[in-house]
Amino acid sequence: MTDALAMQGVSVTVRGRRLLGPVDLVIGQGEFVAVVGPNGAGKSTLLRAALGLAAGAGTLLVGGHPLQSLGGRARASHMAWLPQQPQVTEPLSALELVRAARFRFTESSAAAETAALAALQRTGAADLAACRVPDLSGGEQQRVALACLLAQDAPTLLLDEPANHLDPAQQITVYRLIGELWRQGRTVLCVTHDVNLLRHVGAPAARLVGLNGGALAFDTRLSDPLLPGLLGSLFGVRMAEVSGRLFAEAP
Repeated sequence: MTDALAMQGVSVTVRGRRLLGPVDLVIGQGEFVAVVGPNGAGKSTLLRAALGLAAGAGTLLVGGHPLQSLGGRARASHMAWLPQQPQVTEPLSALELVRAARFRFTESSAAAETAALAALQRTGAADLAACRVPDLSGGEQQRVALACLLAQDAPTLLLDEPANHLDPAQQITVYRLIGELWRQGRTVLCVTHDVNLLRHVGAPAARLVGLNGGALAFDTRLSDPLLPGLLGSLFGVRMAEVSGRLFAEAP
């Protein structure tokens, strides 16, 4: 089976500063991979490199195809991206924005609108359909952005802090939704700062990749008994596990 995403020697350098790599990372179809690391570790850059939005060196294959060989629609048919800070300045309604996420499909406007409304409904944002996106709160914008992700209907999801701006209850709802999408067969590469939220995905055997200084620090499983020590070393704190949850201990 062809891997969903394969990076070999991928690196990104901006104005003489190495932000990422070189990184070797292979993600099989249907895998759930979470990426953790301190601020500035290169997590968002890793996702942008996978999308071809951060120019760099190395080899990157998407569904077995060189990324450079894929046009916009072809990339959208393989991967959907949820950025950490969605930026929408145009006075588009939520429905218009989510409908635009269907651009890779050849379909009628009515079919696109039906799919967009279903995506808004699934993320609890149906009541925002007629609202202008720039006027929404950060949490509301995040739910609309998640609806865009669903509407695109790509097999591989690249998520950068998917519960950003959301309250605790909504965070849990989002990670449960991600778990549903994963169990339906999608590949997930998810950047997160809160490892404890991953338990709501329902994937105890999922991979957890640590990133620091643009380099891979570890590649293990959420069920690894050594995980508290690995995370402690990654973030420079002592970590303790209590009732299945990880906590940073006060110095």
